[in-house]
Amino acid sequence: MTESEKRLPRWYFGGLASAGAVIFTHPLDLVKVHLQTQQKVEMGMFSMGVKVVRTDGFLGLYNGLSASILRQLTYSLTRFAIYDTVKGRILASNNNQPLPFYQKTLLAMFAGAIGGFVGTPADMVNVRMQNDIKVPVEQRRNYKHGIDGMYRVFKEEGVVRMWSGSSMAVGRAIFMTFGQVALYDQYKQLLIQSGYFGDTITTHFTSSFLAAVCATGITQPLDVMKTRLMNAPKGQFKQGIMDCIIFTAKSGPLGFFKGFIPAFIRLGPHTILLFIFFEQLRKNFGYKQEVQKS
Repeated sequence: MTESEKRLPRWYFGGLASAGAVIFTHPLDLVKVHLQTQQKVEMGMFSMGVKVVRTDGFLGLYNGLSASILRQLTYSLTRFAIYDTVKGRILASNNNQPLPFYQKTLLAMFAGAIGGFVGTPADMVNVRMQNDIKVPVEQRRNYKHGIDGMYRVFKEEGVVRMWSGSSMAVGRAIFMTFGQVALYDQYKQLLIQSGYFGDTITTHFTSSFLAAVCATGITQPLDVMKTRLMNAPKGQFKQGIMDCIIFTAKSGPLGFFKGFIPAFIRLGPHTILLFIFFEQLRKNFGYKQEVQKS
């Protein structure tokens, strides 16, 4: 094992890698949000993308990019920081022996819950900015950027409104972090232990692709609900989650999986880029941890 392969990630690498990945995948995320906020299936992924370009130009595909980056620098930075920091301490106290899968799962879910809560305000602004071009001009919120959106929500709607949809965001983040982080970690470990793979970009690509497939299937219903709750006008879902579930169910069971294909097309590249960037940061700028001697 080379020195670079022994390096561990610094606590902020996950946030930087996620922010870098989202720059490339934001247009797909925007189309996904538009598809999820349809009550009736009126058009598919390609048609929705064409509509966005015709309505607001090519740059319309990047509406809400600042909020999307801000979300990654809150949500993803938090969950990766918790996961990697705690994992690093466990490894140091256990002679760098790999964590059992159940420990990775519990740690990932805990990190996801905290990250989902921390990232909810930026996530809500991100959804609103992406969806702005679908409403009449006089009804648009016209946030200048992510921070402006958060400030206006706080000023105009109150601090509690900033965490609208937080229950769904936290639930989604728990399963997303399990699907992405814990499963990526496990797939990578299994591939390397097989003897046919090393700590290389091929392993990182394969592990992240497998993790993305699992994460999309696990989180799609929660993602649809989260998007609807965050984008809903005040008072639409008076009883919260249950009203949203009933409203979504009216279009049938598949209503909970609206935007599944663009969600995977977006999440797949995002997860792959995230972990490729993350691993390059780790191997080039990470640190070598000293093992604690008993």
